[in-house]
Amino acid sequence: METRNLGTTGPTVAALGLGLMGMSDLYGTADEAESIATIHAALDAGLTLLDTGDFYGMGHNELLLREALRGRNRDDAVISVKFGALRDAEGGWNGVDVRPVAIKNFLAYTLRRLGTDHVDIYRPARLTPDVPVEDVVGTIAELVKAGHVRHIGLSEVNAETLRRAHAVHPITDLQIEYSLISRGPEAEVLPTARELGVGITAYGVLSRGLISGHWTAQRETAGTDFRSHLPRFAGANLDRNLALVDALRAIAEARGVTVAQIAIAWVLARGESIVPLIGARRRDRLTEALGAAAITLTEADLAAIETAVPAGAAAGARYDEAQMAHLDSERA
Repeated sequence: METRNLGTTGPTVAALGLGLMGMSDLYGTADEAESIATIHAALDAGLTLLDTGDFYGMGHNELLLREALRGRNRDDAVISVKFGALRDAEGGWNGVDVRPVAIKNFLAYTLRRLGTDHVDIYRPARLTPDVPVEDVVGTIAELVKAGHVRHIGLSEVNAETLRRAHAVHPITDLQIEYSLISRGPEAEVLPTARELGVGITAYGVLSRGLISGHWTAQRETAGTDFRSHLPRFAGANLDRNLALVDALRAIAEARGVTVAQIAIAWVLARGESIVPLIGARRRDRLTEALGAAAITLTEADLAAIETAVPAGAAAGARYDEAQMAHLDSERA
């Protein structure tokens, strides 16, 4: 597996990472044994970056990862943890808390659940207007100095916020949604990250399965699957977006690869500073995604993909209105 550096100050990781959220939350029921087997298969294939959040399944995801790493060398994994989101016993959402005292509390619980003495990359999932990013990063910097955190990351922030944060302490990577149909970061965020030497971990590279080639208009989602509330999966928006997938499918078939593989390969081709996160919950989906690492897209391929799925072609916002309001990355 090819490796890439997460920014100029971060660790070297495999060119693809594994996002664990769906193994515990938001995409409907997952099989725990298959989830652990998928993590094992990812590590055995050379993937090193494992992305989780303390609020994924209200701690379940971290406990799952701890079990998956049992009997393995802890240092074989680069563990990235997001914090800040508040949940209730029913799985509901109660806002975000990134006060310094809360950050230290969240990390203490994370270390205990993971069964480790440090987190490799620690990042707020979202920011709040009442706590300046300087205070958030400054607090995590204290945890770096104490040895509990190795590197500081951010999630879904705009270029200005990234600059302010980086002035306090080097930011290893910015996690942000980036795919063929989510190209907002190209305008300001990606150029700024490159200028500052900040890596990008791109999530949603298959737009939550929408551009995987496996989604159909007839597919029904369970009540626990948050995609049932996302604009891109609804009504006429879904029809329009699946038409884009059909155009992409023709290119993939001409190359003898799958739609998912061509979509992941496109993100890989956007620059050496970008590490796509694969949200596979099963070994078969992981195996398919891993095949993208062997694909080299030609200039003709890239031109054809751009024609099939041009920037701004997607119908619908990536989140509902309430969730979009929490994204610093969407603020001017």
